[in-house]
Amino acid sequence: MEIQFCGAAGGVTGSKHYVACDDFQFLVDCGMAQERGNADLNWKPFLEDPSALDAVFLTHAHLDHCGLLPKLVKDGFRGKIYGTPATLELTKLILLDSAHIQEEDAAFKQKRHAKEGRKSPRPVRPLYTQSDVEATARLFVPIPYWKRKSVAKGVEVVFRDAGHILGSAFIEVVLTKPQIEGDEPRRLLFSGDLGRADRPIIRDPEFYKEPDEIADLFIESTYGDRISAPIDTVDDQLAEIIGRTAARGGKAIMPVFAVERAQEMICRFANLIERGRIPANIPIYLDSPMAVEATMIFSRQRDCFDDETIALGERAREILKNLHLVKTQQESKAINKQKGSAIIMSSAGMCNAGRIKHHLANNIGNPLNSVVFLGYQAEGTLGRQILDGVNPVRIHGQPRAVKAEIVVVKGISGHADQSELLAWYDAIPKRPKTTFVVHGEPAASQALADRIKALAPETNVYVPKLMDLYKE
Repeated sequence: MEIQFCGAAGGVTGSKHYVACDDFQFLVDCGMAQERGNADLNWKPFLEDPSALDAVFLTHAHLDHCGLLPKLVKDGFRGKIYGTPATLELTKLILLDSAHIQEEDAAFKQKRHAKEGRKSPRPVRPLYTQSDVEATARLFVPIPYWKRKSVAKGVEVVFRDAGHILGSAFIEVVLTKPQIEGDEPRRLLFSGDLGRADRPIIRDPEFYKEPDEIADLFIESTYGDRISAPIDTVDDQLAEIIGRTAARGGKAIMPVFAVERAQEMICRFANLIERGRIPANIPIYLDSPMAVEATMIFSRQRDCFDDETIALGERAREILKNLHLVKTQQESKAINKQKGSAIIMSSAGMCNAGRIKHHLANNIGNPLNSVVFLGYQAEGTLGRQILDGVNPVRIHGQPRAVKAEIVVVKGISGHADQSELLAWYDAIPKRPKTTFVVHGEPAASQALADRIKALAPETNVYVPKLMDLYKE
């Protein structure tokens, strides 16, 4: 068997793990690299032959896990793409939005480059189009949580709740003859992105409790070197930030991931308004067509909700009278012309594309305003530059002075921290023979690897680099 780490090794985004058995080849995730310095990776040919792949197993619908699926199909993949029903419904939405943004950005850059008389280092065209996404969606095969599914002779998969976003899963792949030699099954466990307990909307991440030994574990390490702030402090931070910004008469600009984070914030704002902790009359804009559509998908996937969210849903419509779901560009542009305080949530969450860049361009230079970060900002993204204090920052090709208050809400991450990752690992009944620590910046991955090795010295622990090949 061969394993190759084609993404999210030595970095966080672009998750893609390739596994080749005797006559079955598959990927776990096929994500887009989102760090600005790694953008060229998205344009390179796949090392593995897409036409030779039999399947893709998808852990969840974030772009850094699903974003290159249309390119894979465009380049010849004709197998099946497996995920939970919620994951696949969200994935199609996210990929359509990604294709639309790419098409718009390509047209914008072509026009700007022609005006400036300069050439781009990459082709000024979309990586894939909306028609490529439609072709990709025709290969989707939903598998409900906890159902053991045979996808080929000698290959079974099970999806279990990872508690990261709606539909997210960690995946067990069980290989038997003719895929491997010997009579004992070989079990591979892919954590995907693991969430945190007690977050709004979704259930807590579950633990792997099967008694059989895992041969190969792939565990994420986004926050493998840190302990996150307690989740129960998030509402306090939001109330303080919004109150402070509203008192100045400014706007709170919030880059959000259109899937999960936007819906989580709506739930949090409903709770804060109901408890009188933020003004009930402050306008709240969700300016992301994809986030609006995702909210509709959430409403159709209530079987993924926790009990508290089901109860809140019955009251939220009355509480959130000033919530505006923005779809058109005209409505989006009008927001920046509004006077007075407001909360503006817009995607993308790392500020590397989408309408958030327009809101930043219009508001980041005003000291009355706040830019409120609600999630991880990968190296090289516009969001990370702002957090790192770059001033001015370049937005739409123009330098923009940073005068707004820059705030990070701590504890809101959808990623488990080091202690939570170790608790998830330690709950596995039998220690995995080999553990690969992936999906983290080098320091975070190594820190988690060291802690796992201290916890289980008898196991093999590796921190693979991008494109490393493991054979057994």
